Amino acid sequence: MIAVNKLLSECINRNASDLHITPGKPPILRLNGGLVPLEMPALSTEDIEQISNQITDDDKRNKIRDVGGCDFGFSFGKNRFRASIFREKGMLGISLRLIPSELFTLEELGLAGKIKELLHSERGLILVTGPTGSGKSTTLATMINYINENMDKHIITVEDPIEYYHEHKKSIITQREVGVDVPSFSEAVVRGLRSDPDVILVGEMRDLATIQAALLAAETGHLVFATLHTINSSQTVDRVINSFAVHQQEQVRIQLSATILAVLSQKLVVKKSGEGRVACFEIMVSTSSIQSLIRERKTFRIPSELQTGSKYGMKPFDYSLIELCQQGIITKEAALINAFDKEQFESMYRERMGK
Repeated sequence: MIAVNKLLSECINRNASDLHITPGKPPILRLNGGLVPLEMPALSTEDIEQISNQITDDDKRNKIRDVGGCDFGFSFGKNRFRASIFREKGMLGISLRLIPSELFTLEELGLAGKIKELLHSERGLILVTGPTGSGKSTTLATMINYINENMDKHIITVEDPIEYYHEHKKSIITQREVGVDVPSFSEAVVRGLRSDPDVILVGEMRDLATIQAALLAAETGHLVFATLHTINSSQTVDRVINSFAVHQQEQVRIQLSATILAVLSQKLVVKKSGEGRVACFEIMVSTSSIQSLIRERKTFRIPSELQTGSKYGMKPFDYSLIELCQQGIITKEAALINAFDKEQFESMYRERMGK
């Protein structure tokens, strides 16, 4: 029998972000963004059933049987993993995400300054966006940890599943898992408002009810954090507004413009050293100009505001790439692959780097 403990230890020891277990292939690690198979024989369906049984209980096995999949978190020593077990072609597959055991500081993430200032806000909405696997959970956990360490607040997190376990520090923190403690994100936020919270983290705004609940919480005097799978600030604002029926969108524009504090859109870029990846951010901070653009259906102008809003703490994504190049953290080639506007990036690179 293949011991899952050995696979998990290999993932941790090699600092992989993910472990993929699929029929007909050996276990595969995601290292620095690439896929690297372990030197093991290909796994059979029986091997994967055995691995699955080592990390699931009867309830999870029943869910896999009844609905074809199950997502959950579990601890292994001092580390935590997020697991997704699913059926494909009638067989099981498993994806495991290693949750970093130690949190970064805001400075280490490159989010000091204006973002740290916004974390002291009494109310409003901060959105962290990006594709799957871009480090959104780590960024959110870092911001929650900063509040936990420095302010006396009641923090409620709603997650599916819980990834980072937070201890009570200067704040008190209540963590609720969808499907275990509460039936849905939206229900958790509505119930949470009755628990005297100061800060609410919504793991994912995945449906209209959750978006409505998050906006209501931000509007009624709470600092709310949430995630979306969008790639930049203007797309994020549009996604929130377009989630509503046409006749509601005018009111939502007004509501969102009044509550939004910031949008952080991020990606992970491979480091020049080849060891690990670094987060790169587009940062939009709410100003009177940004609020007007949201109200007046002119979100297409947000990128221009980012380019001229550095004094407010704003930063276009490609500017962040240039900074990482200047610091010698990433290569020009890696930056160019990830740049939103490659021609503009080339021009900025020549201007800033003199090359």
